[in-house]
Amino acid sequence: MKRTIVLLLLLQQLSYSYCQNWSENTTPTYPELVSHLQRLDRQHREIKLFNMGPSDYGLPIYLCVVNGHKDSLKTFEKAQKGTTILINNAIHAGEPDGINACLLWLDQWIRAGKPTMDAQNRALPVIAFIAAYNVGGMMNRNYKSRANQNGPEAYGFRGSAKNLDLNRDFIKMDAINSFTFAKIYHALHPDIFIDNHVSNGADYPYTLTYIASLRERLAPSISNITYKDCIPTLQTYCKQSGFDLFPYVELKGAIPDSGIVAFNDLPRYAMGYASLFHSLSFTVETHMLKPFPERVQATLSFMNAMIAYCIEKGEEIEAARKDANTWTSSMSYFPYNFQLVASQSEPIRFNGYKAIYPKHPITGLEQLSYDRSQPYEKYIPNFNTYKAQDSVLTPEYYVVGGQELEIIARLKANQIAYTVVEESTARTVKVNSYVIKNFKAPTKPYEGHFKLQQIELERQTYSLALKPGDLLIPCAQEKALFIHSVLQPLAEDSYLSWNFFDSYLQQKEYFSPYVFKEQIAEILAAQPQLKEAYEQRKRLDVKFANDEWEQLFFIYQNSPYFEPSFMRLPVYELPHLADFK
Repeated sequence: MKRTIVLLLLLQQLSYSYCQNWSENTTPTYPELVSHLQRLDRQHREIKLFNMGPSDYGLPIYLCVVNGHKDSLKTFEKAQKGTTILINNAIHAGEPDGINACLLWLDQWIRAGKPTMDAQNRALPVIAFIAAYNVGGMMNRNYKSRANQNGPEAYGFRGSAKNLDLNRDFIKMDAINSFTFAKIYHALHPDIFIDNHVSNGADYPYTLTYIASLRERLAPSISNITYKDCIPTLQTYCKQSGFDLFPYVELKGAIPDSGIVAFNDLPRYAMGYASLFHSLSFTVETHMLKPFPERVQATLSFMNAMIAYCIEKGEEIEAARKDANTWTSSMSYFPYNFQLVASQSEPIRFNGYKAIYPKHPITGLEQLSYDRSQPYEKYIPNFNTYKAQDSVLTPEYYVVGGQELEIIARLKANQIAYTVVEESTARTVKVNSYVIKNFKAPTKPYEGHFKLQQIELERQTYSLALKPGDLLIPCAQEKALFIHSVLQPLAEDSYLSWNFFDSYLQQKEYFSPYVFKEQIAEILAAQPQLKEAYEQRKRLDVKFANDEWEQLFFIYQNSPYFEPSFMRLPVYELPHLADFK
């Protein structure tokens, strides 16, 4: 019996050792990844693999938690009370660097004896990583779709099972993956969020670059700790590990010499979404032209730097988030439509390669290339200042029609607090209402939507008859940034722009001209201002004066017969709670 047990343990260890190829030019398939993490779950009580919900492929999305509990409730309670890091891997499954980095970290941590305290007796944070978020992309394995990427030998695909870019889906939530992610995120309430990627673009020596949330979008306390403390500390840690940590190289022009631009992390992106809830949020971008093992090591270096930072500054991070929650709950206005200030930049020292333009042997045309034999170090402009072009006073409450089930499902998934109107509380209230006057829709879809553009609105005072099932959403809550981002109609990623209200853009009733002509005298007599506007337009607009249909429709749309729901959003602002009582 003892020999059998010893043999089994030996086989387990051999199996475990056999899988330790995470530093090579290969990355596991999704079944291999899950199988390995399940084995670690069985072997180590400090590691737990949770099935968090479905993906659009049908297979589950798994969350691996280190330093939690085997019990999920105790794990998530510990995560919410203490310092927690959430790492997202393979949102683009062809970019698997984060998968291997997390597996390497686990391997090294186990071999080090699974320490939960550092040398100064400071606690390890709860470390959670999504094994592979884009399950459908992981299962669509190939070796060609990342045409310019230097390894690994085989990898997943960028699109999900529904061919969605999941890193554009965190607000609209078309993919079931996004609902599972919301479940993961709000269960952990992470202090730090990292989204691992592989970049493309210009050639330069940096193996790893990073994106931090726009400081202008952040609560003051989060902006301060991110830019004044966290980033400089991470740069020092990574430098000590042999990697220079540089901002993401989003080019202002054709080559880096023209400058780089801070990435506008809209809420549709994973990082932008997490920053709505005051996580210190980063996107890691390793460079596609660097060998895969080198990219993995750089990702691991960033991960270790962040863990060290959390060990040292956990209390400060949690205090900053607490201040941010207070700030959000009491904000008097909501800024949006952030645009780059092109006239403002600051110099940043950049290591690059000389851009050259040799003639291509086949096309005969000059092409951009980078000569690695001619490296340089110079200061280039860093355009990193944004300014909100618009803002709106925040109401005490939003009102959302109870029929808007898709929106309600997304509010629930993000744990937004609201009250449901009951029969006893149904009444007519004065609200601010938005009527759409004009918009443009693109000719080609973007991520499954014909996203509305150039929206023009008219804000009206409106008598709204509340009905049972309608939602009253208070703005004085910690998740108010999410609420404003989706319900303010002109916000960059509003639910209006993402086509949730397209049915209200179509008129449902019309009139028969031969009958309606008999009613216009009565309508104009009852509305003297309408009659005056009608007569004035006839005098000034020759085409209108000679078009019977246009005249009748003008009177019709300004009469009591015209449907009030046409072009009117089923989302309203209740400026004061007293208006409801």
